[in-house]
Order: sequence, then C-alpha cells, then structure tokens
Amino acid sequence: MHSTEVAPDTYAIQGPFGQRNAENLGNNATFGVIVTDAGAILVDAGASFKGAQALDEVIKTLTDQPVKYVINTGGQDHRWLGNSYWQAQGAQVIASEDAAADQKARGSMELTMLDALMGKAALAGTTPAYANITFDDHHSLTLGGREIEITHPGPAHTPGDSYVWLPAQSVMFTGDIVFVGRILGVLDMSSSKGWIAAFDDMAAHNPKVVVPGHGPATDLATARHDTYDYLNNLRTQMATYIEGGGEIIGSVEVDQSAFSYLQDFDMLAKRNAQAVFSQMEWE
Repeated sequence: MHSTEVAPDTYAIQGPFGQRNAENLGNNATFGVIVTDAGAILVDAGASFKGAQALDEVIKTLTDQPVKYVINTGGQDHRWLGNSYWQAQGAQVIASEDAAADQKARGSMELTMLDALMGKAALAGTTPAYANITFDDHHSLTLGGREIEITHPGPAHTPGDSYVWLPAQSVMFTGDIVFVGRILGVLDMSSSKGWIAAFDDMAAHNPKVVVPGHGPATDLATARHDTYDYLNNLRTQMATYIEGGGEIIGSVEVDQSAFSYLQDFDMLAKRNAQAVFSQMEWE
C-alpha cells in the first residue's frame, strides 16, 4: 500500500489491484485518511485484523494523531472486517444501516472466502464487528474543525454503499461507487440501476478530487468514464439485447470492447453481462 496526499492533511491509501491474498491481507482496495488536530478519520477499515494493522502502519507515517472514527462505506470485506482492530484502539465505527445489515448477512461468507484466498495465518484475529453509529441516508461529522458529510444514496456495488464528502477541500471518497483503472464487478447483491443513480448523486457535488474504492485518486471525468460510462454502456447494450429476445446464455457477447483497457476486463466483463441481464429482466 502507498499513500498520496490529495489535499492538505487528506490522504488516499491505495492497495494493489488483483485478488486478495496473504501478501495484501485482503486490502486490494483504496482507503482514505483525514487528519485533524483532534484525531484522524479513516475511510474503510481494511479486510482483516492484520489488514487493519497494516493500514495503521501507513497512517503512522502520516500523523501522530490516533484514529478516532472509522467510516465503513459499504459491505465488502475490505470496507469493514478490520473494525474490531480499530474499536480495540478506541475508535468509533460509522456505517449506514443498510451497510451494517449487509455486513451481518454476508460476514460469514466473506470470512470463508478470505480463508480460502489468504489462509488462516493471514486471517488470524479477524472477527466481525459492527458500527457503533449507524444512519439511514446521511450523517454529518465534525472533528478538529473539519466537516465530513457521509451519504448513503442507495444501493450500488453493495446495498449499503456510501460516499464521504469534504466540502471545504472538494474531496470525495467514493467507496465502491467508483472504480478507476480496474473493471468494476456487478455482484449478485449489486444494483446496476441504483449504481448509476448513486454515481449521479455523488457527482452532483462536482468534486475536484475523487478517491475511488479501487484505483488511484483522480478527477471526476476519469471516474465517470471508468465507472458510470461502463455501466451505462452495459445497460444500454443489454436493454437492446433483451428487447430483441436474447437469452442469458448469449448475454456475455454484448459489446463491452470500448472498456477493454480496464484491468481484469477479460475476467469480469462476461460475468458482469450475465449479472446485468438477470437484473434487467425484472426491472
């Protein structure tokens, strides 16, 4: 993982692309740190107890301030399975009610997956722990004079996805609402339609800096192309395919080639097509 200062006392911590493994401790994602005179705020907890420890090591190179709050931007493992580490350090965890429900529903399955990918030694100490503070669609937090706005606009990559807005710095931490440089994954619990609406809600703030859930910090135009335009294209192509009487078996052939530059395209594009077909059949 490496850190980038995206605004004064505001950092992106980028983990590697690729699959979760023992080396990256499940932290194949991008995280955020907001430093204030009264403590630090971490955007997303890490995927495991040791993954949270690894994040803490990076944070200690950025500030001497303790982490006072951890924001879970969704229900994927790297957003929350490190919660118990931070709570043991005295931090309060914040998540949308929908994210907390998703975490409780999928936590056991996520741990089973991580055990297979990382092994028991790397996963040691990881115990599901849930938010101390939950909210419906919006939560405001002020620490050390810094204003942080957390919004859950609706389902996207996961049912409880939220974005974190710093109005004074015009910095947006998007969680899994935005993927940059890597193709996004439409999962069984994703909502491709809701994802587009969530992106629109986030983008209405017109941030100068976007820190995605995966990939490097970037601008809104790049975020739009790699996420919004990809989803829009896939849904448009799929609508035409369904209207023509297409079946799920052939849905993998809809044209996504304009986005073949994205990492993991060959691995995920056809799976995304089938997931979107299944969703759009019932819309």
